Amino acid sequence: MSVRTTTVATRSLLPLRVVPGARRSEVVGRLGEAWKLRVKAAPERGRANEEVIRLLARTLGVRESAVHIVRGHGSADKLVEVDGLSLEESERRLDAGEARA
Repeated sequence: MSVRTTTVATRSLLPLRVVPGARRSEVVGRLGEAWKLRVKAAPERGRANEEVIRLLARTLGVRESAVHIVRGHGSADKLVEVDGLSLEESERRLDAGEARA
């Protein structure tokens, strides 16, 4: 009898509210169901979105390539997918990142 091992990719979807043009980039905390982030970059030519990806990757301890904006590229309300972390682990790390800010 052969046994097959299957790895299921772990992903989390995080709703965000992003405030661009802030003094510094940081995780502010919860805002209803979403996470509120402030980013230093202006909302011009995708710079704020790039900063969101960098901030989340740094806070969550994942590569930037593991963070994808799924919805809301031109909006303050975004849905972001993080590869390699469960929702629970992502939220735990965001909580810890908020505490360090």
